[in-house]
Amino acid sequence: MTFILGLLYNTLGAFCAASFYIPFKKVRGWAWETYWNVANTLAYAAAPVIVALITVPDLLTVLRSSPPDSIVACCIFGFLWGIGNLLWGLSIRYLGLSLGYALTMGYCAAFGTIVPPIYDGTFGEMLGETSGVVTLGSVVVCLAGIAVCGWAGSAKERELSPEHKKESIKEFHFKKGMVVALLCGIMSACFPFALEAGKPIAEKALESGANPNFVNNPVCLLALGGGAISGFLWCVFLNIKNRTLGDYCRSRQTPLVSNYVLCTLSGIVVYLGFMFYGMCTPKMGKYDFASWSIYMALIIAFSNIWGLLFREWKGCSKRSLMTIFLGIIILIISAIMTGLGAYLAMDGK
Repeated sequence: MTFILGLLYNTLGAFCAASFYIPFKKVRGWAWETYWNVANTLAYAAAPVIVALITVPDLLTVLRSSPPDSIVACCIFGFLWGIGNLLWGLSIRYLGLSLGYALTMGYCAAFGTIVPPIYDGTFGEMLGETSGVVTLGSVVVCLAGIAVCGWAGSAKERELSPEHKKESIKEFHFKKGMVVALLCGIMSACFPFALEAGKPIAEKALESGANPNFVNNPVCLLALGGGAISGFLWCVFLNIKNRTLGDYCRSRQTPLVSNYVLCTLSGIVVYLGFMFYGMCTPKMGKYDFASWSIYMALIIAFSNIWGLLFREWKGCSKRSLMTIFLGIIILIISAIMTGLGAYLAMDGK
């Protein structure tokens, strides 16, 4: 039941993560860096502090009594993840919800599953266990799914006219999006490392009387805070470079109230995604890092539902549509294999 509850939290988090970009489609008169910065600040700086204060008794004491190296590692990994998060936003900007999520989340799943056991020295041990072989095999399947999704994206690039591409995705650019998606996958895989580094902090939260579902909230506070810093610095740099600093207070032709409300909604939704994911990992047993792959694959599934609703593949051939569906199915199979590996590990197999 604990494992099933973990999967439920994972699913709720994935739905939020797949949906956060939708309010941005209604933002008017702001540059990408402006609306991303507003949502970024709310989601990764304000919301984690508020939620941690509410859910963790004596939060400041928990943080003061936690090992300094855990706190520093959490913040550093969070900062690096924040760079990946920026690239995630850019990949969706260039590729759209459907293809952008499929590629970035596929890479995130692969790197997030394979790197942790290499980092902590348990890779060889995994090769000698059925659970480990199944989990590592899921990475191969995941990479195959990424290749199929990339093939579908290449077909879309060839089939659609520039007008069709920009009808649903204003800045569609397949080659640029592919590079950004790869870099995003590498950097975004740092988030599971932040949670791993923050386990001593989660233990302190549990000792303070926090509900077991919320022990990762102070860890998310530090990790997402690091991501907020990298996101804020980059967005302000772009604001200065592109002369868009005035977006935050320009009101003559810009619906400021509406834009801030939409960005607030987006920030809340994306934070909920990470909060639910943080609630999931303690329930996933020995291979808790495997929950990252499941999270990514579920995000891909939900994002493609949104992509179809927003008609991002309108005008493509049936062959291209079947190819992207095949890629998504393969990615979901890889997540099922990862979950199976984690479940077998709980049974000691």
